Amino acid sequence: MNRLPLRVRALSECFRNKSLDPVTVTEQFLTQIESHKPLNAFVRVSSAKALEQAECSRDRYRKEKPKSVLDGATIAVKDNFCTKDIHTTCASRMLENFIPTYDATVVERLQANGAILVGKTNLDQFGMGSGCIDSIFGPTRNSWSEDLDDNRFRIAGGSSGGSAVAVAAGLCYAALGSDTGGSTRNPASYCGIVGLKPTYGLVSRHGLIPLVNSMDVPGIMTRTVDDCISVLNAIAGPDNRDSTTVKKRYQSIPALEDNISLKGVRIGIPVEYHCEGLDKEVMETWTIVADMLESAGATVKPVSMPNTSSSIFVYSILNQCEVASNMSRYDGIEYGHRSQEDSSTEQLYARTRAEGFNGVVKNRILSGNYFLLRENYDKYFQKALKVRRLISDDFVRAFKEVEVLLTPTTLSDAPLYKDFVQSNNRDQCAVQDFCTQSANMAGIPALSIPVRLSSRRLPISLQLMGDHFSERKLFAIAGWIEKEVDFIANYN
Repeated sequence: MNRLPLRVRALSECFRNKSLDPVTVTEQFLTQIESHKPLNAFVRVSSAKALEQAECSRDRYRKEKPKSVLDGATIAVKDNFCTKDIHTTCASRMLENFIPTYDATVVERLQANGAILVGKTNLDQFGMGSGCIDSIFGPTRNSWSEDLDDNRFRIAGGSSGGSAVAVAAGLCYAALGSDTGGSTRNPASYCGIVGLKPTYGLVSRHGLIPLVNSMDVPGIMTRTVDDCISVLNAIAGPDNRDSTTVKKRYQSIPALEDNISLKGVRIGIPVEYHCEGLDKEVMETWTIVADMLESAGATVKPVSMPNTSSSIFVYSILNQCEVASNMSRYDGIEYGHRSQEDSSTEQLYARTRAEGFNGVVKNRILSGNYFLLRENYDKYFQKALKVRRLISDDFVRAFKEVEVLLTPTTLSDAPLYKDFVQSNNRDQCAVQDFCTQSANMAGIPALSIPVRLSSRRLPISLQLMGDHFSERKLFAIAGWIEKEVDFIANYN
């Protein structure tokens, strides 16, 4: 990161002792973003706003009154979070010219803590995908790619691929993504960074353009576990503008201790996650870390999650039903793209949606409306809700036996773009999000952490899942793994 401190806390200390300056650091990041354009991580760079915020941050440090440890740290935001006076497009023609009049709560809170917004990042249109390849701005390229040309680059993962690449390439200290079925953890895994999906309701969804209301959560992407803690502390907590947030006051999580003890910690290995398509090197990594944890005093045991095999089907049905409902607001009347069609209101709706949505979005709308037809409602939607409860109950039973689950995040390292595009969007999500979707349906927290490189010199990550509001425990175990494997020192 051009000799800048790796961690946010170290950066803040440099600002305090005047060895670094927020304006100079921000300028350096903006230069980095410009020089890394081929990655296509950013769809919009907010240079003027960033420099203005950096000036304010510098003044606060001069007065020795920084707002928080994040004061002066650069952040990026996925382009489905509303940002006041800055385009928010969802990487879709439908919202190509949409400029919100307010900030999402998470953006508002980060800026209230002094963080500097350097820009908006790329995604699959409306967050529908696991590759970050279906954007009107073109695909995002993984910074670990051997070659960035044509079809030879590695995918970044999706749908928050732009945010993941921005962090992995050192273009910002942290980034926000959104996670509906793994859209933060999937790209975090492929890009070799930390990715957190918080407990549903812990972080406000106000200002996050909805995909699947019952599963969407803002996600956090950083290079280190401690940075992830700092960002979560800034954005978590009740929000009167979002009725799905928990009302209980959020208790900040302290910085990681130097000597974390795992003695007596009970860790479960879900046997059903040994699934078809699991790469041999991912399996080896899973085994190695499980053995490391056991050697450190943890109790590691197999647990059964019998409804795991149903999660893909249940997720697909519920996702498409909620997508059909959410996308109905884009009719060309209130906001967003509007067709020139004027023969009738019905034709205006039809032409607007035909022009504004890509094939992936259209397919999900059509499928969702089919599942919601009166004659299909009980057979598909209601049955999917019942099986979702069974999946959630699997976690309830598991967490009576163990405290944390250890699983792969993705089934392989990052695929080549040319191989990834050969399958359709639904199949991509079914394969690559196999290990991540269940956490969203149960509403529990999950954290992806990089462990080592594959034989192809690409990151392999593992996932920790815990009971509701167990983020502190996940961070502690992840922090121990991070210290033991030292991914950044060994592979960056």
